[in-house]
Amino acid sequence: MINHVVLFKLKEFQQEEKQQVISKLKAMLLGLKDKVEVLKHIEVNENYELDAKSFDIALFSHVETLDDLETYRVHPEHQKVLDYIKEVTVARAAVDYNF
Repeated sequence: MINHVVLFKLKEFQQEEKQQVISKLKAMLLGLKDKVEVLKHIEVNENYELDAKSFDIALFSHVETLDDLETYRVHPEHQKVLDYIKEVTVARAAVDYNF
């Protein structure tokens, strides 16, 4: 099983708008569970401190194999979410590992 972990740092937003962006992004990411068949688990959490210097959102997802990870990466529904992510983020960090 592969654990795919991604951290996102959002662009500068006013606090209310930032919370709206976080809510929308969380909903979009969690919605992938029903659209991308290779996803075995998906979890999205926000940093408890909205004005933190660190990353704002953490994504944890599980797939069975590296081939499944590639299927997820290129899936059209995932690509739609990536388009939004590119609009609202300034940084991203990712790690994939077996567990």
